[in-house]
Amino acid sequence: MIPRLTSTAAIALPEPDLFGALIEGGFSGDVDGRAGGRIVSATDNSIYQVTPMGILFPRNAEDLCIIARVLSQPRFRRIVIAPRGGGTGTNGQALTPGVVVDCSRHMNRILEIDPVRRVARVEAGVVKDQLNRALEEHGLFFAPELSTSNRATIGGMISTDACGQGSCLYGKTSNHVLGLRVVLMDGTDIWSRPMDDAALDEACRRSDRLGEVYRTVEQITREKREEIAKVFPDLNRYMTGYDLAHVRRGDGSFDLNAVLCGSEGTLAMIAEAELNLLPIPKRSALFNIRYDDFNTALEDARTLTALGVASVETVDEKVLRLARGDIVWAGISRFFPDDAGSPANGINIVEVLADDANELDRKIAAVTRALDHGDMRHKGYTVARENAEVEAIWSMRKRAVGLLGNVDGPVRPLAFVEDTAVPPENLAPYIREFRALLDAEGLSYGMFGHVDAGVLHVRPALDLTRAEHQAMIRRVSDAVVKLTRKYCGVLWGEHGKGVRSEYVPEFFGPLYPDLQAIKAAFDPENRLNPGKIATPDGTPLLKIDEVPLRGAFDRTIGDDIRNAFDNAAYCNGNGACFDFDATSPMCPSYKATRDRRYSPKGRASLMREWLRLLSAARIDPRNEAARQTTARSILTLPLRAWNTLNPANRDDFSHEVRAAMDTCLACKACAGQCPVKVSVPAFRSKFLELYHGRYLRPFKDPVVATIETMLPLMAKVRPFYNFAVGSAAGRYLLHRLGLTALPAMPALSLEREAKALGVEVATVERIAALPAEARARAVVLVPDAFTARFDPGVAVSALNLACKLGLTPYLAARHDNGKALHVHGYLRAFRRTASRTAAYLDQLSGLGVTLVGLDPSMTLTFRSEYAAWQCTRTKARVLLPQEWLRQYLSRIDAAKPADRKRLLLLPHCTERTNAAASLADWRAVFDAAGTDLEIAETGCCGMAGTFGHEVRNRDMSERLYAMSWKRHVDRTGGDQVVMATGYSCRSQAKEIDGKALVHPISVLESILDRTED
Repeated sequence: MIPRLTSTAAIALPEPDLFGALIEGGFSGDVDGRAGGRIVSATDNSIYQVTPMGILFPRNAEDLCIIARVLSQPRFRRIVIAPRGGGTGTNGQALTPGVVVDCSRHMNRILEIDPVRRVARVEAGVVKDQLNRALEEHGLFFAPELSTSNRATIGGMISTDACGQGSCLYGKTSNHVLGLRVVLMDGTDIWSRPMDDAALDEACRRSDRLGEVYRTVEQITREKREEIAKVFPDLNRYMTGYDLAHVRRGDGSFDLNAVLCGSEGTLAMIAEAELNLLPIPKRSALFNIRYDDFNTALEDARTLTALGVASVETVDEKVLRLARGDIVWAGISRFFPDDAGSPANGINIVEVLADDANELDRKIAAVTRALDHGDMRHKGYTVARENAEVEAIWSMRKRAVGLLGNVDGPVRPLAFVEDTAVPPENLAPYIREFRALLDAEGLSYGMFGHVDAGVLHVRPALDLTRAEHQAMIRRVSDAVVKLTRKYCGVLWGEHGKGVRSEYVPEFFGPLYPDLQAIKAAFDPENRLNPGKIATPDGTPLLKIDEVPLRGAFDRTIGDDIRNAFDNAAYCNGNGACFDFDATSPMCPSYKATRDRRYSPKGRASLMREWLRLLSAARIDPRNEAARQTTARSILTLPLRAWNTLNPANRDDFSHEVRAAMDTCLACKACAGQCPVKVSVPAFRSKFLELYHGRYLRPFKDPVVATIETMLPLMAKVRPFYNFAVGSAAGRYLLHRLGLTALPAMPALSLEREAKALGVEVATVERIAALPAEARARAVVLVPDAFTARFDPGVAVSALNLACKLGLTPYLAARHDNGKALHVHGYLRAFRRTASRTAAYLDQLSGLGVTLVGLDPSMTLTFRSEYAAWQCTRTKARVLLPQEWLRQYLSRIDAAKPADRKRLLLLPHCTERTNAAASLADWRAVFDAAGTDLEIAETGCCGMAGTFGHEVRNRDMSERLYAMSWKRHVDRTGGDQVVMATGYSCRSQAKEIDGKALVHPISVLESILDRTED
């Protein structure tokens, strides 16, 4: 039995009445001082870990003013704050031991769009892709392109002056900021916009904090003009943070925003922004150019840039290799073919843009001539012109940073010298020296970059639990600083300074005291993100080897335990799970709550801390003695009841972990979509097994976990069951048990229908007795218990369809899949169940018959949950329906019925993320049947197996359905047929909207029926 755990993050605020004072002052946002929330905010996408005192989630600009005013009270003067955006910084920009101010949860409203003036006004927490989706109907977009665009907030982009691909064409975030509403540390709320000299003179005459700011910046930029021109490099990625070189604009106006953009929350809190918008390019194309090695790609990149293209991106062999195993590769692999069996070891992606098709053709022709007849040394190239193709390729490039974390073992690529920038003409020799530097240290690494802008992304692979690797952070960083200086570049060309601020005095030289003066004017008490960029006095800046490293915490856990918990401890904080898009499958619970604890990153952070606390208590969670057996469960029942009721256990950190795990839908989108392959359902089940070895389970758990075993019995008493789920009294009792929205059981029986069709049960003996040619024609349907009992017509359609294809169908013998056991942490029972089922399936597969499942989630359990345990691992491959049918396209008649329907497929989220390539099989199958198929981009329906049937989850379940599925389900009717592959998805649509979605198997059977007629 695991012990009660107390997190070291469970300390109280130095001034425990801060939150109360904020609420008394009118603060309307959320406050979080719990250990769980603070642990999740203790990390970002960097190598550091700093636990804050608490987190504030303001709702509006007035809340920011209240925060500043309350913190100005003498009793709170010791508390520092750090604004936080998307939480994906690579250098600890928003990490603080003080209070985090996170605008992403509530301050995410698009306040105004003026398509005529091409201006948008937004709150700081608006996500870049969220804004661009709203702008699309106006033909406009917010230009700076980031790999994290689906979770990067506008406030965060401004704070780091972010940019990315296409910066030579579109510049940085600061180039598109027209105005900023900011709150100073004394509570002053201002709009900062460019001003002429008369307005500047008036501002400088003010006697308040703002007047001091304007006087200081004006004097420095006027008196130090020549020094500023010398210090700031002439780069596309010029020096970020306190950008003195651009305070005076080309038109002579004074723009304080040049100092605020890139200031990383050290000067003010950003509330709103007015942004310049650009027209969306009407036409685009990508050249995907393959090379034998990365260096050759780099050398060619300069020639390609000279062609006047929109952007040139380079990716090395390591990133390419990782991309080939990622979810996105199936959609883009045709653009990166192997050459004579040899994959590319480097690529250049070249973008061309145009306003019309003719102009695009001319630009494509120009690049083609250079590639075909120039002196470049590529292996070959492809061209992508369709919008969907272009977006898919850029998606791969955007995932490059996260993909570098998808390696095995404790040595993993880390961000600390990853965004250097040098003049583009210096890039090739600079990278050669950079690679030689890392090679001399014996480090592996992956590289990619914006070569047109001279920016290189590189992450050396280290294990920071090892002292010798920790020492390399200092050694490599110092060497890279010298190297960038040698090639007239900067250390921080894209991702900000953060903890690397110790190098600021070296890069800014004689201007550093002026940066200190600016900091003193804005924040004289050094309370806004102190230690970053500049200090107002002699206070030291942060140093890269004096801030706590994640590795120092992981050392307690140990490699063996880290490796046993499904990458929880290896989450690198890239934040792909913070995707705002409701049509993206990962992560439903985060989308519904905007609570980062309820995301894969949040749950991984909590799990990592839980493992650390167990290890510190000398408990090995892999040890069988820590787990709950059936016998031990009975013997320990009194102790578990006491632990559950004992008030002394209320502060057990395990409860915070369980609360986060309870909101997981076990959809496995993270296992398929997370670049690092953090699998929450996998480590969640292990956690629940251990947690409920100490605490009692809810009454519903054993009912839900044993549902497969109980269904045959329930079928025998079907009228009684239907009365229970259909009557008010029955629903009340089930609600008290913790269950809701349970479906009725139809009169149709799969067993009876199969018998009527002459379909036999596939016992091993029966199949073994068949001659070889009969076994080759045999297909064994392996229906899940839920489809078989609650939607048996799908299975009947599958049997009929097999017959129409000239096959001999069989029905699998009675078996349990065990998924519900796994989801709820009954792992011992799951292994017993799965072992029996795996043995049966292996015997059938060994006889050469085809096995076909129906429900994607249940079928894919054989490939994932079963594969995770040696005793349950099956050699049999149970095919998804579309994978099976793809083999018989030639037998599917090209039917073109007179009453041709429009088909829309809503795939199960597990299918979409863990078997993405199989969706193309559905398209091929219906194309062979002469019917067009549209596959919808959907998130989770909210039901997710048993999740939506639990009372505590029902509200979230319905919110998720409304966010993504409802608008598609509403299209049902007329000549539009909406199909869903998941049983739980069809059940959800019927429960909420009363719509009977059909399985594509049933639709295909009806098409072939009409063909025969």
